[in-house]
Amino acid sequence: MNRRFQWAGGRAPFLPLSCAAVLLTMSACSSGAGSSSSSPQEGAADPNKPFELSIMTVLHTPEVPNDKVLSRIEEKTNTKLKISWVPNGSYEEKVNSAIATETLPMAVYVGNVAIYNNFKSALRDGQFWEIGPYLKDYKYLSNLDPAVLKNSAVDGKIYGVYQATPLSRQGVIYRKDWADKLGLPAPQTLDDLYTMMKAFKEKDPDGDGKADTFGLADRSDLVYGAFKTVSSYFGTPNYWGEKDGKLQPEFMFPAYLDTMNFFKKLVDEGLINRDFSVTSKSDHEAFFKSGKAGVYIGCICAAPGYERDMAKTMPETKLDVVNRITGPTGKQEVWSVPGYGNMVLFPKSAVKTEAELKKVLSFFDGLMNPEVYNLVNYGIEGEHYEVVDGKAKIPTDAAKVAVNDREVRPLLSLRVGGPETVAGLKPLVENPLQKKTDDSMEDNNKILITDPTAAFSSPTKDKNGVPLGQIITDATYQYIMGKIDEKGFQAAVDKWRKEGGDAIISEYNEQYAKFK
Repeated sequence: MNRRFQWAGGRAPFLPLSCAAVLLTMSACSSGAGSSSSSPQEGAADPNKPFELSIMTVLHTPEVPNDKVLSRIEEKTNTKLKISWVPNGSYEEKVNSAIATETLPMAVYVGNVAIYNNFKSALRDGQFWEIGPYLKDYKYLSNLDPAVLKNSAVDGKIYGVYQATPLSRQGVIYRKDWADKLGLPAPQTLDDLYTMMKAFKEKDPDGDGKADTFGLADRSDLVYGAFKTVSSYFGTPNYWGEKDGKLQPEFMFPAYLDTMNFFKKLVDEGLINRDFSVTSKSDHEAFFKSGKAGVYIGCICAAPGYERDMAKTMPETKLDVVNRITGPTGKQEVWSVPGYGNMVLFPKSAVKTEAELKKVLSFFDGLMNPEVYNLVNYGIEGEHYEVVDGKAKIPTDAAKVAVNDREVRPLLSLRVGGPETVAGLKPLVENPLQKKTDDSMEDNNKILITDPTAAFSSPTKDKNGVPLGQIITDATYQYIMGKIDEKGFQAAVDKWRKEGGDAIISEYNEQYAKFK
């Protein structure tokens, strides 16, 4: 085990994850990233003593990063990091455990928007630092997008530093080699998409003479699986939408029912893995990457990596992506996020004073320093990447990819800000599929369905949102699987309203009336 890294994958509620954060911290201090001229650091009795900072963040890779890149950043920034790398699958549990045992670190990445929303009552209770008033004092943190900060605010107050994410990465990945073999063009409508899924099941696209393929691979996730993206093609609002001048939840719109009927048809005809409602993310990906399914709907950002992995055992594999699908309304639309994925919060239980908070913020200011940003994203120039035409060229040969996956890729969890707010290197894109994927995600910005409640708050939702949401999730799956009919689904909606949903509707509309 690396002396500075521990993996929080066992029973311990909090384990140090030092490498990634260290990297970022070091560059922040020494190369102007966190210098006093741009990032105030108060209360430091000995400026030469490394600042010790504890962090909890998500681990998306099998192993924690080694010292290769992180030690360089630690030296540059004069920082000593204690990082708890928590596997993605158990992250929410570990965060809740750390809260319950009062062992939160000085900076905690809350994982995603859903987990962040669960923190709102604690934010209102004053358990975390409000950092909005300090951001203007930092050279790089002051560049954070005001619109994204507003979307992440709670009662108008900014508590976290965000990790930028594209507004929508959603779309369709499909087996182009299968489609070409069957004479199918790229899907442009929902009908085209259905036709492709049906052909991938019935017309032996892999040519093995067996009925062992199906159309769509999916998983137990109504948001980041296929359901919400397809629902936006039907014209469903993004979580909430306006009807008769009032906000209502998405599942009270006819398009949501249309989406359920579409998925029910896929289940009834065997065009989707029947157990998708209990399928894990890893099994979902395995269905597609093993050549069992021909369509994957979700984050099209995965396409280049999938094609690379699949070609190892199926060299004939060719993937393609489509981001615009025309629905029954004749529109091309896709749901969007508020512009942030991960958020970093600062517990008062661990950060005791304002002076200490300013030191912590200096580190995160340093993460947005272009030099440190490049280290986190690409590693060490000459070892993990090269600069070609002013851009970062990432190696593609298997051996170097494996090194980067081990030494650099885990560090991506530590990023704050994003390409629009940091003047770091842009990647050199040579792979045609990668370029099309990037262009498609950028094109999504023209067809976004936004969430009108992104900047609103609902005390009832903060308190009871999880069990209330489960009512609708369960009913959605039950309808799709044929266990309840439309009346049964409406009964679930009525239960949601009775047990707190009507209060959420009222709370959101009270705020909506002031801003629309």
